Amino acid sequence: MNVQDKNKAEQNSLGVYVHVPFCSSTCDFCAFYQEKPRKNSIKSYINWLRREFMRIAPPRSVETIFIGGGTPGVLSPDELSELCEIVREKSGDEVKEWSVELAPNEVTPEKLGVLKAGGVTRVSLGVQTFDAELLDEMGRRHPPEKALSAYNLIRDMGFESVNLDLIFGAPGQTIEQWEGDLSRAVELSPDHISTYCLTFEEDTALYARLAKGELSIDPDREAAFYELAWEYLPSRGYGQYEVSNFARLGMESLHNLNTWRMNEWLGYGPSAASQFGGKRYRNVSNLEAWGHSLEENNASPVEEVEALSDRSLAHDSVLFGLRLNAGFDFAEIGRRFSVPFSAFDPLRLFFRRFENQGLVEREGDRYRLPVAGRILADAIASELPELATDV
Repeated sequence: MNVQDKNKAEQNSLGVYVHVPFCSSTCDFCAFYQEKPRKNSIKSYINWLRREFMRIAPPRSVETIFIGGGTPGVLSPDELSELCEIVREKSGDEVKEWSVELAPNEVTPEKLGVLKAGGVTRVSLGVQTFDAELLDEMGRRHPPEKALSAYNLIRDMGFESVNLDLIFGAPGQTIEQWEGDLSRAVELSPDHISTYCLTFEEDTALYARLAKGELSIDPDREAAFYELAWEYLPSRGYGQYEVSNFARLGMESLHNLNTWRMNEWLGYGPSAASQFGGKRYRNVSNLEAWGHSLEENNASPVEEVEALSDRSLAHDSVLFGLRLNAGFDFAEIGRRFSVPFSAFDPLRLFFRRFENQGLVEREGDRYRLPVAGRILADAIASELPELATDV
């Protein structure tokens, strides 16, 4: 495949994200839109979701699907079956990867059987930690042994890929506890491991404790956790391909990669975001408001819209490329989005400063962050200049 064909294939790639906004309980760190199921609320959600897919059906074959939340596993087997049927009917028959997020407490053989029969190929299990004390600190409602039994059920069902989500940086967590979590995860031999630093998002219980001075943030401690994962997992067969993601060879998350590469995706459900047709937009973060808008012919569930130019997409490709171990190539991005080569000059000058400090590596027009720079990826990204507009 030549460069032109590769660029065209990337631009034609389409993903689908479905937000299931239900959780039986709210974790102390979670800022995603969610609510506890109420009488008939799941039934209403599924009916409204069907309407949204009918109103805004994917215009071409879908390559990746990701069902997240919330906790999709809160749905019953029959409800999950109907959800899969809605998504499958409108997504075509060229889906390469279909992921579903599950919490350990919601994993049952019946639900897994429905998901497998419905077309799901990949399960992401929200373990977070194997330490009982830390689970309680984060407001998680499952014991460590439940995560182990859930993982074994998923493996026995024969899904093509299994991911484990881990979180580090919890209040009071030690580096020894973090290494223990990494060790337990590797022992299970999943195909993919995601490691996320705990963030203190507004409107969460943890943020309230931070605001009261009960908790503090220690950047040096967080850096030590990051670096341990970056050393430990690759040495045990999990190649790092993004700041927070590690995979066996060929088992990277296609949906996430498509998103980071600024390909198009359509989001369904309350609070779901989309990037399509030169726009980035988000649905209203309220179940009833989202649903009622779909019942009215002239109403829209969208509450935020941002127009995207070729240069803004090129800029964001660099922004997210900073997080990828493969980095980014100005020439490739320029060809893909029809942006003049010289438009990247302000960014080349910007990265030269970090290159001189050993925080950025360059080979031709490809840039990537070594370990020393990767720990500063967010700080570097926050200073990234815009592309030149006068060329």
